[in-house]
Amino acid sequence: MKLPWRRSAEPAPTRYDNGTASKRPVRRLARSLGGLFKSARGQSNDNWTGNPLPVDAFISMYQPRLVARSREQWSNNDYVRNYVRKVRVNVIGHCGIKLQAKVKKPRGSLDADLNKALEDGWNEWCKRGNCEVTGKLSFVGVQWLNIDTAARDGEFIMRKLYGQDAGPYGFAVQVIDPQRLAIKYENYGYDRTGNFIRQGIEFNRYGRPIAYHFSSTDEYDAYYYTIDGKGYVRVPAEDIIHGFRQEMVGQRRGLPWSSTALFRLHHLAGMEDAAVQNARAGATKMGFIEWEEGMGPDLDDGDNVTDFINAEPLAFHELPAGAKLKDWNPTYPNGEYAAFVKTMLRGAAAGWGVSYNTLSGDLEGVNYSSIRQGTLDERDNWMETQQWAVEAMMSPVYEAWLKYALLAGKIVVRGKPVMPDRLRECQNVLWQGRRWTWVDPLKDVNAAIAEVRSGARSISSVIRESGRDPQEVFLEISEDLKAMKAAGIPDEIIHLFMNGEPPPPPPPENDSEAKAA
Repeated sequence: MKLPWRRSAEPAPTRYDNGTASKRPVRRLARSLGGLFKSARGQSNDNWTGNPLPVDAFISMYQPRLVARSREQWSNNDYVRNYVRKVRVNVIGHCGIKLQAKVKKPRGSLDADLNKALEDGWNEWCKRGNCEVTGKLSFVGVQWLNIDTAARDGEFIMRKLYGQDAGPYGFAVQVIDPQRLAIKYENYGYDRTGNFIRQGIEFNRYGRPIAYHFSSTDEYDAYYYTIDGKGYVRVPAEDIIHGFRQEMVGQRRGLPWSSTALFRLHHLAGMEDAAVQNARAGATKMGFIEWEEGMGPDLDDGDNVTDFINAEPLAFHELPAGAKLKDWNPTYPNGEYAAFVKTMLRGAAAGWGVSYNTLSGDLEGVNYSSIRQGTLDERDNWMETQQWAVEAMMSPVYEAWLKYALLAGKIVVRGKPVMPDRLRECQNVLWQGRRWTWVDPLKDVNAAIAEVRSGARSISSVIRESGRDPQEVFLEISEDLKAMKAAGIPDEIIHLFMNGEPPPPPPPENDSEAKAA
């Protein structure tokens, strides 16, 4: 008798488009795909979440905790401080991201006079005392501070100020701690204009920032108001520059760049502390006195042994009858400790987008090819971050400065101020971030020369790759040539200096000389 719940030993055939039948069980396909969905099913005894949070809920719930832990690790963990320093050094550099004005004349050639006026005016404003409202920072210092804050906290905020309070130039920026933008200040109801507030930022119905609500202790501020006993200042969005790396659709606030590495680094710090304590205990060379059965002091319940023998160099001590010495020699940390540290740092370096060797300073077992490949990937990450810094920080500040500078008549060409109607032209600029050299730069220089001579690259692209402005380099070369000629240096020496070889002989003047040659 065939029971109704028993499956037939012969599976039903599977039909294909051509009408043929297959005797392979369909359940084999399910078994083969079973491993593909294990990560989705999870295990019954773990806490792996299966419900994705909306981005607003995720940021509101985890951002304050992640920022607090990131700041704590930055204060106490050398590897986090080294990462933040690497970001500052490689993204901004010691000279900052430089402006290169590229305004052209109607016929297409570069307007050298206007470009120089723009660059000179920008460099003047970037000096300490002009660009930042407290007068303590140059704009390079502002770039350093903003990129440090972005790497540590996940975002930076600046406010644009105008007038007498902005300093001697009339326009300056104010760097604001992102934690003053209260993450818990939210209004889920729409007002009559359709605006709503999320994480301290007021948006219109399409998600465009309208205003920023900062916590304030200044009751004399013109925009001061209170909610639930807390003071806030409402600043229009056009006066705020808010920079963060947007990694999720609808994300409104930034997350620390060390978010995924904090878990590993916290355990690494605990591991280091435990290893140090255990090593110190092992170095003290302690021991215990053991008593044979029936020997030793009589102790009642709750009594503690308080007899000690202090060891001294080259000293021998006699133990009481029935007592013997038992050594205690902790051996940890051992070989597992170094492997654990390397594993944790490799994971953190992968999350940060830097190489393990750069983060840790460990060059053991590397060669030129492997470290070059790792450095190439790392530099791609730095250049991507430079582009983000240009779009989030440099361009907004320059555009605000340019409007004010043109209206105030700060840009002067040949004794005449540039008219504000040329605003659109003056926005044609490039930003040059720092670039890097190799351990063996001669190979790269020779490769670049070969590419230029073959027509595969331009001289300007090679100069930009070195972090310089081609126009500045060409002017310097021209001035050097003029100075050398004015000093009486022969043309042959100048040619040898510039080309690395003597000049070719002059062509013959007549046929007889040509035949003799």
